[in-house]
Amino acid sequence: MKIYDYMGKKNVCGDRMREARQKQRLSQTDLAARLQVAGVIIERDSISRIEIGTRFVADYELMLIAKCLGVSTDWLLGNE
Repeated sequence: MKIYDYMGKKNVCGDRMREARQKQRLSQTDLAARLQVAGVIIERDSISRIEIGTRFVADYELMLIAKCLGVSTDWLLGNE
């Protein structure tokens, strides 16, 4: 599998994910717990790696991240 970067990062949603999480005063651990309840097995360090852009985000993860943070996937992707 070839690894791709976009502008030096492996995802485009990390910055907005951090922004939405911080607005809600959620820790990375809290968000990981919400995602685990929603069905995505993810640890706090994976949240950190997504936010700094060193981890890919699968489409199903993006969908549930948006749901857990109460934002749209379009917003997370920078389309709004």
